[in-house]
Amino acid sequence: MWSSEVQKLVDGARKRVASDVVRMQARRTPRKTALLYEGSRDSFEELDRRIDRAANALQALGIAPGDRVAMLSHNNRAYVILRYSVIRAGAIFTPINFMLNAAEVAYILEHSGARVILAEDALCAVCEKAFTLLKEPPSLKAYIRHAGTKVPDDWIDGDSWLDHSNALPIEEMNRGEDDPVQLMYTSGTESRPKGALLSSRALLAQYASCIIDGGMESNDVELHCLPLYHCAQLDCFLRVDFYLGATSILLRAPDPGAMLAAIESQRVTKLFSPPTVWISLLRHPDFERRDLSSLRKGYYGASTMPTAVIEELLERIPGLKLWNLYGQTEMAPVATILKPEDQLRKLGSAGLPVINVETRIVDVDDRDAAVGEVGEIVHRSAQAMLGYYHDETKTKEAFRGAWFRSGDLGRFDDDGYLYVVDRKKDMIKSGGENVASREIEERLFAHPKVAEAAVFGIPDARWIEAVAAVVVPRAGEMLRVEDLHAYCREVLAGYKRPKHIWIVDALPKNASGKILKRELRERYLAGE
Repeated sequence: MWSSEVQKLVDGARKRVASDVVRMQARRTPRKTALLYEGSRDSFEELDRRIDRAANALQALGIAPGDRVAMLSHNNRAYVILRYSVIRAGAIFTPINFMLNAAEVAYILEHSGARVILAEDALCAVCEKAFTLLKEPPSLKAYIRHAGTKVPDDWIDGDSWLDHSNALPIEEMNRGEDDPVQLMYTSGTESRPKGALLSSRALLAQYASCIIDGGMESNDVELHCLPLYHCAQLDCFLRVDFYLGATSILLRAPDPGAMLAAIESQRVTKLFSPPTVWISLLRHPDFERRDLSSLRKGYYGASTMPTAVIEELLERIPGLKLWNLYGQTEMAPVATILKPEDQLRKLGSAGLPVINVETRIVDVDDRDAAVGEVGEIVHRSAQAMLGYYHDETKTKEAFRGAWFRSGDLGRFDDDGYLYVVDRKKDMIKSGGENVASREIEERLFAHPKVAEAAVFGIPDARWIEAVAAVVVPRAGEMLRVEDLHAYCREVLAGYKRPKHIWIVDALPKNASGKILKRELRERYLAGE
């Protein structure tokens, strides 16, 4: 239609990428408070300037477009700023779960090919141990100060990047809306975590879905206390607040007493937590002593909220509205939302597809399942990931039929509401964290005295769902439950360790030899 020179100008004017979010709010509401963390307060203008400083620092250190920059840290101010700095510099932000052990961290560093590792000072020791397992550790190691822990001499001060001398808006990087900006590792349903590549287009579409179907507004004051390595807190809430120009209060961890105090002192209007944390708030002695009247919006996800808890929350916090979010990392991550008016009317439902997601239930032949019929949940949306990093086979499998295959089983009711009835490949969600049963089984199989193992989730009053394992010892071997618990403490992150272990002579199987996990769940439902 016109020359490539003109097309380039048009494309440049139309481009919108994830790193623009804070900059746009800095122009719209420069002096409005964007972030509060442990006494520090940043306006949108100040936050944007610090993001530019740190992005310039990264470029000065030689970080190039497409480089992976890994982050291993608890929640803190630097985490928030450096995430935007990484993608503004053209690199790919790669958060790591701080609960992983050294071997698990090493796998992600190796698989992602991370050139840079940013770690909280107290977690540098985990990184150093992980480095011993790698052929090529990250070439640049930087720490974020928090605990005052002494770090090795070859680590540099990452906090100093926030005050870098160059505060000029960073030179525009040649990154488009469909270029990857984030690499999120998810346990998925396999023994090894997969890296989901997300683009600016996916993230921005997801923000719009959260805002429209999640009732989010620019006058929200939100408390963020769940880990920012997790896509829910990071992408459904913190970044949506920045996108809208809302105010964010950040806590290091979901401590119930600190959360209740912050809701009262900061007049918090909005809070996301998995059911386990909502329950801990209700049971805390400060719940009745704190003024929680400002709290009007509550969000939950990761697992089903017990009906009794929903009813108690609505009774004890008058005026509170609840939303249930369902999705997965690969969808950036929200796919469906159950709105306040449906919480009791559609108990147990994951709600309706959000505005930017089309959802189907399909049978084994990929035909639409009938109403009430259980099938696989599949989605089509601009929110979908670009694919699994360095894994074409799994990417092809995940997008078979040009729909994203969630791996979850569900059904629709007559009104089109989704009910998630099972996990196709036995994913366990304990305390809001994904735990792949196959990974735990493989770890148990590695024990020299274990012949067979089956891992599954069972209901738990604290964790909503707890990891449980039934183990068969090798012939002639004496195996004790306490020995297996000790072994799991050595090879698994805390949240992945089985809370219950039973030793049996044999596992129930069908005629083809498949272990009947449903029968095991029923047998050990009470954890006895």
